[in-house]
Amino acid sequence: MRSTPHKSLAAAACAVAALAAVTLPSAQASAAAPAAPAACTPTQVVANGDFESGTSPWTQSSTSVITNRAGESAHGGTHFAWLNGVGSTHTDTLSQSVTIPSGCSTATLTYWLHIDTAETTTSTAYDKLTAKIGSTTLATYSNLDKNTGYVQKSVDVSGFAGQTVTLAFTGTEDSSLKTSFVLDDVALSTSGGTTPPADSTRTPAAPAYTVNLTSNASGTGWTGHESATFTNASATALSEVYLRLWDNYHGTCSAMPITVSNVTGGTAGALSVGCTALKIDLPAPLPQGQSATIGFDLGITVPDGADRFGADGAFNNIGNALPVLAIRDAAGWHLDPYTNNGESFYSLAADFKVTLDHPNSLLAPATGTSVDTPGSSGRTITTATASKVRDFAWAAGPFSKISGTSPAGTAINIYSVSGISSSSAQSMLATAKSAVDTHAARFGAYPYGELDAVIDNNYWFGGMEYPGFVLDLVSTTALTHEIGHQWWYGIVGDDEYNNPWLDEAFADYSTDLALNQTGTNCWNSVSWASSSEKITNSMAYWDAHSSRYSTVVYGYGKCALHDLRRVLGDSVMAKLLKDYATSHWYGVSTTAEFKAAAQAATSTDLTSFWTQHRIDG
Repeated sequence: MRSTPHKSLAAAACAVAALAAVTLPSAQASAAAPAAPAACTPTQVVANGDFESGTSPWTQSSTSVITNRAGESAHGGTHFAWLNGVGSTHTDTLSQSVTIPSGCSTATLTYWLHIDTAETTTSTAYDKLTAKIGSTTLATYSNLDKNTGYVQKSVDVSGFAGQTVTLAFTGTEDSSLKTSFVLDDVALSTSGGTTPPADSTRTPAAPAYTVNLTSNASGTGWTGHESATFTNASATALSEVYLRLWDNYHGTCSAMPITVSNVTGGTAGALSVGCTALKIDLPAPLPQGQSATIGFDLGITVPDGADRFGADGAFNNIGNALPVLAIRDAAGWHLDPYTNNGESFYSLAADFKVTLDHPNSLLAPATGTSVDTPGSSGRTITTATASKVRDFAWAAGPFSKISGTSPAGTAINIYSVSGISSSSAQSMLATAKSAVDTHAARFGAYPYGELDAVIDNNYWFGGMEYPGFVLDLVSTTALTHEIGHQWWYGIVGDDEYNNPWLDEAFADYSTDLALNQTGTNCWNSVSWASSSEKITNSMAYWDAHSSRYSTVVYGYGKCALHDLRRVLGDSVMAKLLKDYATSHWYGVSTTAEFKAAAQAATSTDLTSFWTQHRIDG
């Protein structure tokens, strides 16, 4: 994932509510048997959280709180909530009654906050904003928390499941020097069922995607069609599927970068989870072992910005833009929110055939093995085929391209934006050749044919990996890390939102090994920020503690693996990781499975090791 995490910069999406469902008792159940507990349909319960639809159902202390007036700006869209900013004794309030459904294991409140102040003190909180739910204070901010842009805040409110409570923000100012508390894109999302399917099998399985897209002249707009064929591997019939429209995070629900229309093979339902999840009801429940196909028209609009989904001038990065099927397992449907601090992209290995029709002036590096053929006048058809990959990404722009082959035979292509010197491109080609072979020797042969790397020093995030396709700065360490992800996330999958350490720590450890870094004494510098901080925490935790994410998940995570190597011995650790990769090839890793494999590799009881290194699961 991102080798240099930063605070979130992209836009959050608005609120769309879904309907709650209940699980009915079995037809064979006795009439006296208790009803099954409510199942969890992931729901977003804050209405008009982006303030773009007037003021209802918010209650505000004055008509100027929800506004689009000059002096402040929205995080997304045109409207926002502006509390205070008066410069005299003043109180503003904003509230809404919300019902948090029962049956969901997770409820998370998120909002984007920007604080401007004229206060000059660095020690006294004169002006304050308090966030409350019911009578419980969730967070308090002050003039001391001033910032130059919006920052997303995230709070776990799972304890209020089944209750109707008031969500309230209260801002107070003292008698002089104004402070403005500006809110936008407020959401309260629920997920995670308490009533799992009949078995823990991950489904829909064996997805196969066929995509045909045509670009505009600049590569910023793409339209066409996508179909997805899948099989229900679970003993529990599949009545619906969910498509993840991840890049709708980068817009608003009223202006979505990813649009799906004219659905066939099912009926499109409500968008949820900030418009990043689209429910599609199947015509009839799909039994175990049976397959189905859904199809839809697809539109993609690339926003400005040197991001994993964004345009850096003439160069377009198009990551996570193709809708992919969400996973249902023992925890229910995995419909976690997008995180810009790391990744949420949990998916099963799939086959993709993607046809990209674009102007001759644009090169289109992509996941998989690509073949270019002439299209209509002045256009090229790039056909990319990829097998057993978890996602598909591409780029489009007037790149400079150099190519080579690693000693073990992997084709490497380096695509550089303008401003990258030829010597830097050659250096990255050499790094890629070395890294792909070094990782392959340790964990198993690279299976994806060619490897494309797009090099751009404007990336704010350092680097980003997709199967057979990475985005990176000119950096030996970062590129080696992103190529390491071809194994740890790509080949050996994981639930990136709930178990980010399983790919980030493993990729960073692999990078150390590839660059001959031994990690000697690195665990000695560990200092925990709190008793709740653990290597194995989810992105919900790290989004609320973003300044610690890189330190703990990347740094402490790889140091824990170095420590494990010292406990097991170099050769045992090497065999453990290669055997573990082999046994989970194209599958999904969990913390519990890795801990069990490590324990099986040694006669030393590792219980205290996991406790010391805060590796739970």
